[in-house]
Amino acid sequence: MDDPAKVVIALGLFGTVAYTIRAIATATIAEAKARHLSRGDAAPQLTEARLERIEHAVEAIALEVERISEGQRFTTKLLSENKQLQPKPERREHSMDTPT
Repeated sequence: MDDPAKVVIALGLFGTVAYTIRAIATATIAEAKARHLSRGDAAPQLTEARLERIEHAVEAIALEVERISEGQRFTTKLLSENKQLQPKPERREHSMDTPT
């Protein structure tokens, strides 16, 4: 991908997908939590603790994905600025006796 705009679009799409997955996972966990609390399971403490660990894991993954996305956006920005500052190399003609 040589075009910085394509890279930015790809990163935006990646971030959007990651955020959507996080929202769905959080909603699912909250729904499961509410269902288990209303049902009055025999071991609600174990279920509650397990759901809490899963929730913390999803939050940690979401933070890491955001950190990676931010790093990729920064790198893309640097590469696009560097590309704009460097002059394009002049094309040289080959001499007739140079093997191709």
